[in-house]
Amino acid sequence: MAATRSLLLCAAVLLAALSCTFAADAPFLVAHKKVALSRPKPGVERLAVSLDLYNQGSATAYDVAINDDSWPKEAFELVSGEVSKTLERLEPGATASHAFVLESKTQGRFQASPAVIKYRVATKAALQEAYSTPILPLDILAERPPVKKFEWVSDHVHFHSGNISLVILIFSMLFCGVDTLALDISGFALMCCSG
Repeated sequence: MAATRSLLLCAAVLLAALSCTFAADAPFLVAHKKVALSRPKPGVERLAVSLDLYNQGSATAYDVAINDDSWPKEAFELVSGEVSKTLERLEPGATASHAFVLESKTQGRFQASPAVIKYRVATKAALQEAYSTPILPLDILAERPPVKKFEWVSDHVHFHSGNISLVILIFSMLFCGVDTLALDISGFALMCCSG
């Protein structure tokens, strides 16, 4: 899942770099769309949608309109923000962000469309169009196993505590003048004789 996202982001950046090489004095907008899921209460899934917009081109984009209205109204309710945003301009190398929050009480798998960005170029009369990166399908209100946050920490503490004991043992041997050593690993018992 993370590998797919990384691959999509790399492809978008590579496409942006190639387009900037071929299009002199033109804006080139790249938009990265992300969704974070959370459950504020049982039976409700909250989606925090964010769009990061970058002008990778060498000219200003004017009248930039971001629109992400692919969320069906029968399944998603807008809780905060707006699904669209307009910017007067986006300078070369500049970034802009847009975010909104949706809620759903409908269980199922959903595939959102990329956001659409329309903008004007000073040298062209027609509006230009760009699309955000897609997101992976979302499993709304899917059964998820409980997260055991402390289990991972506990496993690593037990592993590392054995290593720390070994380091202490070696220092003890070096600095205490131990000639003979008997070590019981299972019980961490140490018997030593100095001569």
